[in-house]
Amino acid sequence: MRIECVAFTSNGVQLGLRLISFLQQEGNLCRLSAPLKYVKKDVDPLDSLAEWTASAFEKADALIFIGACGIAVRSIAPYLKSKFHDPAVVAIDDCNRFAVPLVSGHIGGANSLAEKIAFAVGAQAVVTTATDRNGVFAVDTWAAKQDFCVMRPEAAKAVSAALLNRDPVGLYCDFPIEGELPAGVVKKSKGAVGIRIALSYEANFEQTCWLLPRILTLGIGCKRGTSRETIEKAVRYSMQGKSLYMESVRNVASIDKKGDEIGIFEYCKANRLFSRFFTAEQLLQVKGAFTSSVFVQNTVGVGNVCERAAVLASGGTLLVRKTAFSGITVAVAASPLVVRF
Repeated sequence: MRIECVAFTSNGVQLGLRLISFLQQEGNLCRLSAPLKYVKKDVDPLDSLAEWTASAFEKADALIFIGACGIAVRSIAPYLKSKFHDPAVVAIDDCNRFAVPLVSGHIGGANSLAEKIAFAVGAQAVVTTATDRNGVFAVDTWAAKQDFCVMRPEAAKAVSAALLNRDPVGLYCDFPIEGELPAGVVKKSKGAVGIRIALSYEANFEQTCWLLPRILTLGIGCKRGTSRETIEKAVRYSMQGKSLYMESVRNVASIDKKGDEIGIFEYCKANRLFSRFFTAEQLLQVKGAFTSSVFVQNTVGVGNVCERAAVLASGGTLLVRKTAFSGITVAVAASPLVVRF
């Protein structure tokens, strides 16, 4: 998680240094900024709060304001879009008494971050979201932890409202389930309000909260110098008519000879995807029936790159076989998934 932190006083800077040290130990990338007179080791200069906020809002996963809530609210107001897109924003006073999640409490993780901050510095987390205060299952928070995309935001609100009103919420799932379902959630495929966990959409319920698991891997083979734009077109072409969605893609895989391919790198960066590359020997070890090419075999040492790479990286099954488009081959595989409550 990339976290940008800003402080405005000497006390705030000392608190910020303690805080980023704790968060870095948890594996987060953290940076602290402050006005020039408070700059010291591990503290970057803050030239303009407006510019800092604009940059952090675009690039970071979370923003921490060590100061008044009003400063934070006025700073982020021009950039707010929705709780499904905004980064987490937390404000904490420079006396470290209260940590207040301001936006994206559930999906963005601001509630969880506020609790971590409170634990780290001895403050009190002030969480005000209704589901949390009432001890009710928050479908958007749970989905974020599972790395599921909430594809129908308004239906997520309907799920929360139903649970708060103690109305039953249905659950349809295409995958095996482990654990006890949350209170108020029952397995069924029809009803007024419900949750659907699947790679494709159907309106199981009058208000269907569709959760899309990020379990797909794109296997890609391409010529040297292929552009990001061409790769994007090839991927869209391969998934067209297959009832698959880019939001469910997590990884891109290919042969190690493409590890320095700028087009693949830029495509992954633009779509926030992980990349994995394998040797020809590793790809040859993958079991299964794959589309083979003599030309590819003679060029890279294995008869198929995209299908084998997709299966190897996903650890699962092939959903879309090799599809060719403008000199690019694309295959799609899905990782195994067990839904755990």
